[in-house]
Amino acid sequence: RCNSEGGPSFGSGDMSVRLRVSGSEVVLYNGQSYMPFAIGQLSAKTPRAHSIKKMEVFQIWRSEIQEKQIATIISPERRPAESRFTKEVNDAINARSVTLRRMERDVIVFEESFKDEEQFIDLFASGSVNDVVMLNVSGTKMSLKRDTLLAVEESMLAQQFNDTKWTEQGCDNVRIKDWTPEDVSNWTKSLEGMQEDVSNLFIENSINGSELLALNEFGLEKIGVQRVGTICLLLKEIQQLQKASQDIVTFIEHSPYCFGKLVDFLRLKHLSSIGLTVEPALPLVLEHKKELYEKMIRYYFPGDSSKLILG
Repeated sequence: RCNSEGGPSFGSGDMSVRLRVSGSEVVLYNGQSYMPFAIGQLSAKTPRAHSIKKMEVFQIWRSEIQEKQIATIISPERRPAESRFTKEVNDAINARSVTLRRMERDVIVFEESFKDEEQFIDLFASGSVNDVVMLNVSGTKMSLKRDTLLAVEESMLAQQFNDTKWTEQGCDNVRIKDWTPEDVSNWTKSLEGMQEDVSNLFIENSINGSELLALNEFGLEKIGVQRVGTICLLLKEIQQLQKASQDIVTFIEHSPYCFGKLVDFLRLKHLSSIGLTVEPALPLVLEHKKELYEKMIRYYFPGDSSKLILG
């Protein structure tokens, strides 16, 4: 099952093992029911951070249409048997023919599977990085694709993150991390009081936007900036860039648990709309959270639209 922190859970309560995924970082929380001391000599409740180096995406559901397509592949056993030669020769030919047709069927199935997987990955990974929304839900950070929040067009949530509102939040700003060395050099030239030979140093050392944001006093000296005043000025301006390059975070003043339940449902709803999964079941909410959850749903889905979530 999925937890509200953006990852799978195994077990329940203090006995559970949980994964929290945020950006490129995943944090593992050891539970007490699944080999509690398998990962180092840690307390069962101590989180341990890991970096995501590789991600694999699997399609665990196949549509009825795909099942029918596979079923239409001619079964080897239905082909007419060879009978023109002696029994021994006929048996040998028929056995080899069955084997070849089974192999042919397997190849066709694999080809269709590869096509399905390619389409699934294209759909799953589609969109721009600018469409990743960073949310602060009463202190809990969540990141998700904007398509998830737009899954129900008539909802207040979709209106909050539609194209007009999202542009106002600044998603069209140029990402400093994507700057080329030429961009960095031009930025340096635009600084008041900066000498032109300093801007050339960034091109000579191939400093891009990400590297610019990481530069400190030692780094500036290493690329050839010598004057103390120039170093101080650059450090001050780089600090301003660092603040400007931070992801825009939208504050949501609701229970992280309740909002997480809603997000999980909308995410599956969106995947269902593009054919990647079946229609999701209604969220299961803890009894003591139901009143708070229903109040939040009626806020984002006024009128009859709340029935889509509440049933």
